[in-house]
Amino acid sequence: MTDVLLLMAPEDTELPGLDGLPASVRLRCVQDEDALRQALPEAEVLVVTDFRSGLLERCWPAQNRLRWVHATSAGVDALMFPALWDSPVTITNARGLFDRGIAEYVLGAVLMFAKDTLGNLRLQRHRQWQHRDTELIEQRRVLVVGAGSIGGEVATLLRAVGMQVVGLARTARADARFDAVHASAALPEQLALADFVVITAPLTDDTRGLFNDQAFAAMKPGARLINVGRGPIVDTAALLRALERGQLSGAALDVFEQEPLPEDHPLWQQPNVMISAHMAGDFLGWRRALGEQFVANFLRWQAGEALHNRVERG
Repeated sequence: MTDVLLLMAPEDTELPGLDGLPASVRLRCVQDEDALRQALPEAEVLVVTDFRSGLLERCWPAQNRLRWVHATSAGVDALMFPALWDSPVTITNARGLFDRGIAEYVLGAVLMFAKDTLGNLRLQRHRQWQHRDTELIEQRRVLVVGAGSIGGEVATLLRAVGMQVVGLARTARADARFDAVHASAALPEQLALADFVVITAPLTDDTRGLFNDQAFAAMKPGARLINVGRGPIVDTAALLRALERGQLSGAALDVFEQEPLPEDHPLWQQPNVMISAHMAGDFLGWRRALGEQFVANFLRWQAGEALHNRVERG
């Protein structure tokens, strides 16, 4: 019998798609601190859907039987607490599952800005008929900051509609999904060339606060920012200053330094900003797909095969 523990947020329901687990699995679901403290020392496998409460870090036992922790997200920054990160426990994530949804969100945001959809909606609310010319996106230049799995899918979709897409990664490399991939040190010069800047990078010590006053000053005047990576990569106060002085023409933001975004936050009032509730990659049926992805990986683990989506510590 293999003990699998599912850690859920209090408002969550049980993750669908787990019905494919073998009969030899004992699945337990916990949603509060007392239950987690009791169950965690006996679990061999932990599936985490609760990333915001910090509950796992608070309850991490000095001694446990855990061999594998699976995060039902592409990013694992919420699991970077030292006790887990420094342990021998294998960590996997949901890499790949949300790529297409996020790429479609980015394409939609690009088209929204190019066709001035926000302007159309404002005029419609006031029943104003006002003809304007709008932009073509063909041959416009996009900088994707974070040339990994999600960034590559974004590049594939944007290049399919005729855009020029360059990526930014730790080191320069050849990647058929992009027109070019530059090293992260090239950020200032690449920002100056891009009509659209898309953030798909994970949150690390290197990316936290990466988009600050200096980065926004380096951007091409009139460029648009699309953040589908992590909120703390962008200094929100610096973004507001860039929008207010007209350095940027707009921003589409799915992630924020503070979530949920407070009701009185000035971003809500910006006429050239689109806000969504950390949902860019969430498609109909995504929770079941997460459960099925874990089950497929569990069957590999049970058979002694290499796990997909291992997170490399580095």
